[in-house]
Amino acid sequence: MPSGKKQPAPLAPSSGYSHAAKTAVQETTLRVKEMHRAIAGKSFDILRRIPLISGPTHLVRSAHDAILAGVYAGIHHTSGGVLEAAALIERHATRRRPDPPVPGRLASGLRSAVNGAFGDHLATSNNRLAIDMAFHENGVAVPLDADSLRRAFPDTGRRLCIFIHGLGCDEHSWDPGPEAAESTVHFGRRLRVEHGCSPLYLRYNSGLPIARNGAQLAVLLEELLAAWPQPASDLVIVGHSMGGLVALAACEQAAQAEMRWLRATRMLICLGSPHLGSPVERLGRLTTAALNVSTITAPLARIAGARSQGIKDLGNGPGAPADLLAHQHMAFRFLGASLAKNVEHPFGEFFGDGLVTLGSATAHAIAGDVQSTRLGQLGHMGLLNDARVYRQIAEWIAALDARATSEAG
Repeated sequence: MPSGKKQPAPLAPSSGYSHAAKTAVQETTLRVKEMHRAIAGKSFDILRRIPLISGPTHLVRSAHDAILAGVYAGIHHTSGGVLEAAALIERHATRRRPDPPVPGRLASGLRSAVNGAFGDHLATSNNRLAIDMAFHENGVAVPLDADSLRRAFPDTGRRLCIFIHGLGCDEHSWDPGPEAAESTVHFGRRLRVEHGCSPLYLRYNSGLPIARNGAQLAVLLEELLAAWPQPASDLVIVGHSMGGLVALAACEQAAQAEMRWLRATRMLICLGSPHLGSPVERLGRLTTAALNVSTITAPLARIAGARSQGIKDLGNGPGAPADLLAHQHMAFRFLGASLAKNVEHPFGEFFGDGLVTLGSATAHAIAGDVQSTRLGQLGHMGLLNDARVYRQIAEWIAALDARATSEAG
């Protein structure tokens, strides 16, 4: 029976960039005010200890504090008013265009970057910029029903290859573009031609906690497999950086809920995923802690601490899947890169691909069919399109097919 308690009305979607800009400006103004007050407070405290001028110092400080409050209040309310007006214009423009054009690669990339940095706040405030997890084709989210999937993917095969981007990116990151170097490859297109895979590209809010994105992905994959036009299809998942961690989290959720898609998943490939955590995020934590030591720099620590939970989650790796028995049918493949030519050199081991160390990208505690490999002279984002990475992925998938043929024979 429905309870007599009145349910709260859902938040109306707030305007996108105008609302985000208003929040950013006002929060920055508040932090600057706090730093101003802290610096001035230190100076006034010193002057108060000097005989003969302690009295005048008190009067000057009172006047200073009153002016300070007025100036920053004016900035706060003026910027808020201007950006609120911009938000009204943005909402009005959105309502007048029921079928807005598909955003281009640049606009989509900007939105994804904002989600990576502040995606949890955008989702909590119901901002229009917050990305809803979905599979995208040509920049458009594809509904998970059989007819929509047939229209979006007319050459549906029995193997789906799911590509999951990393922090602050979107599905366009897998496309090297028309002016890319000859050493780059569009993984999805080549796998379709050479191995009959149907590539699907996930877009998600990478600022949300990894566990939350993993739970959403687990449900989405279950819906996808149920609606896919080809029955008895299997899955190969390729995750770059955070995408690999999200995929692992989805496997955990699926194992606990006994979801069907997990049994259909043949291989999970992680490209530069920080399984042992990212040293960059750990450095960010140390920096934030150091800034908090002083009252003057504490406002800067609060700004640094405003980064998304998704970024903070990268500081610690997920480790091995908890339910190993549920994953024994899957093949796990880990690929790490190093800026150094010699991947065995201490420099290459320590710096890794510039964001993730080799050890973090290739270490694992998973039993069963597990392999890892390392490539030199390659940066973190290069893992998305490098020809050598593609050859390794293709080799792994070919071996998977050969094994399936051998077992069937």
